[in-house]
Amino acid sequence: MASVDDVDGIQQAAKIILDADSILVTAGAGMGVDSGLPDFRGSEGLWRAYPALERSRQDYSEVASRGMFITDPARAWGFQGHCLSLYRAAEPHDGFSILRRWGRAKEHGAFVFTSNVDGQFQKAGFAEERVHECHGSMQWVQCMEPWCDVVTTSLALRPVIDEGACRWVGALPRCRCGGLLRPNVLLFNDGMNWRGDRYKVQAGRMQEWLSRVRRPVVIELGAGGAIPTVRMTGETLAKKHGGKLVRINPRQWKLQGAEGVGLSKTAAAGLSEIQAAMKQLGATNEKADTT
Repeated sequence: MASVDDVDGIQQAAKIILDADSILVTAGAGMGVDSGLPDFRGSEGLWRAYPALERSRQDYSEVASRGMFITDPARAWGFQGHCLSLYRAAEPHDGFSILRRWGRAKEHGAFVFTSNVDGQFQKAGFAEERVHECHGSMQWVQCMEPWCDVVTTSLALRPVIDEGACRWVGALPRCRCGGLLRPNVLLFNDGMNWRGDRYKVQAGRMQEWLSRVRRPVVIELGAGGAIPTVRMTGETLAKKHGGKLVRINPRQWKLQGAEGVGLSKTAAAGLSEIQAAMKQLGATNEKADTT
């Protein structure tokens, strides 16, 4: 049973969201946990999912680096290919649908800013034009050769992975120029090698949307402080645009300086409880879909 503090926080979050004219969803890795996707925060989570990496004492920053594609591309694609298969198989949890319903009720709809590369927001029905993937997307691949500017969809990839060894089986993905393909995501130690033009366009769309809103609420989901891109962006934009922040995180939920409320819950549970509170307040969410 929820404590009084939990109930007060949920009610406060519901009122903040109802009062807003727009919703900026900022989502980190914790957003996907309720969909069955692994959480790689800390070596323990990574090594539980990939025992071969524990045996070789490789952490996330090493296996998900550009250097791994240079020194051991079969291992690099073993990890990335397995992740791609997980993302394709995962079904977005109910929290995604709740966010879309809230967006439909808002004058300016909703926009998503996420560090997740899994494509789950698009799979859940959010329009491509309303998503900014700040670290890229596994739905796209690029060539490793610095002189080749090919960026293409990853739909043709059919990963076959030796999960016990965390290695790609068979011929590695190749560009039409013959170079090795890699995911079009921001890898560790990527420097200027990541081809992020697609995501710069997304960023421009988000800024144009933000220029039109007046009372936004930032709903932050599963974003921690280890890689603080999402957390810092949400806090900054809430303050800049005169909005409030609803932070939902089972571990790092407290607010520091931002106006709003923090909830110690998983994304799916927190969103579901806020939705129930809205129903008690007599709110309806039956407007045209603008997300």
